[in-house]
Amino acid sequence: MEEISTYINQILEDEIIKIVFSNCKNAEVLYRKVIIQRKESYFQIEKYTQKQVFHENMDPDAIKQVCLQFLEDAFTQMNVWGKNGEYSLKISKKGKVLYHKTTVKASLPKIQPHNRKKQYLLEEDTVIPPLVDMGIFTKDGKVVQSMYDKYKQINKFIEIIDDAIRKYKKDQINIVDFGCGKSYLTFVVYYYLKVVRNMDIQMIGLDLKEEVIHQCNDAARRYGYDGLQFEVGDINGYHSHIPIDMVISLHACDTATDFALFNAIEWDAKIIISVPCCQHEIANQMTNDYLPILNRYGIVKERTAALMTDAIRCNLLTCCGYKTQLLEFIDLSHTPKNLLIRAVKTNLSSESKITAQKEIQDIVNAFGIKPTLLELLENRIHKI
Repeated sequence: MEEISTYINQILEDEIIKIVFSNCKNAEVLYRKVIIQRKESYFQIEKYTQKQVFHENMDPDAIKQVCLQFLEDAFTQMNVWGKNGEYSLKISKKGKVLYHKTTVKASLPKIQPHNRKKQYLLEEDTVIPPLVDMGIFTKDGKVVQSMYDKYKQINKFIEIIDDAIRKYKKDQINIVDFGCGKSYLTFVVYYYLKVVRNMDIQMIGLDLKEEVIHQCNDAARRYGYDGLQFEVGDINGYHSHIPIDMVISLHACDTATDFALFNAIEWDAKIIISVPCCQHEIANQMTNDYLPILNRYGIVKERTAALMTDAIRCNLLTCCGYKTQLLEFIDLSHTPKNLLIRAVKTNLSSESKITAQKEIQDIVNAFGIKPTLLELLENRIHKI
């Protein structure tokens, strides 16, 4: 292996983009092919069996040892694409090592845009049990053609979470999902963070329906998701027995969303993902003598109130030290409630918090409203 080690050292002097291991040594080798690809700050390993693919993340410092291990135990060929060239390393049947390097012109070929296939975080041709049970994947990991829109929507949701997780920069995370319902997205989030991103995750799904919780716990056991459990409980007044790093709240109706956000802030959660629903509270309060047209038409009043509710929630999160975004998100049921709040705890300036606070006070005064989340956070806001 010394000769191989020398060649690998030469290869790793380049900036590696992709590595492919192929040509199994014998039929007993579990994986038929292995692909290692560079991500932003790490490498991702894809291990292919006959029917499945498994993912794990790897620190760049470990790449040499991994390459040596695959060539020693499983494969006789390694192809590498780097910034400056392409490298080929083969081991003949007689054990002779064949090494070849080509120029940069032979590096990864550019794919024309009309031929490029979109890469999703939840990859096709991968057996993902929750997606199979949802009818989005077949049993062998193919996307059901009629469910392709939902497949893309779920990937969009995972992308929104993934962006926040990259800023989190830790390998361990505790999550609460308020109002999880049948938990389709709960299971998918767990799968992505545990299996694809290889994080140490503890996740709790919370809902009022005991029968649903029982079914979800059965499914988690069936999938082998040991770090995922479901409990019967109310968003308002829920107490966690573990520190919470991330809170998810999808379609918690009206002020239930406020209590979910309040709990997340109280726990000092680093990430908050919320899709609000049925914002009736402000619609029943709002009046404005200068803009009576907003009250004249029921649907205008309802939608204006919903947008104001979410804008105030976002500003309140900003006041509490979160970098907050209000994103468009088409959910699985295609409802008109298509806005998602994503908040990540960060070091915001005092000026940003004060500006957010003033904007809240202006709109509260203009429309004579008092949102629940503002009441819950009043003591915090006054300390800014």
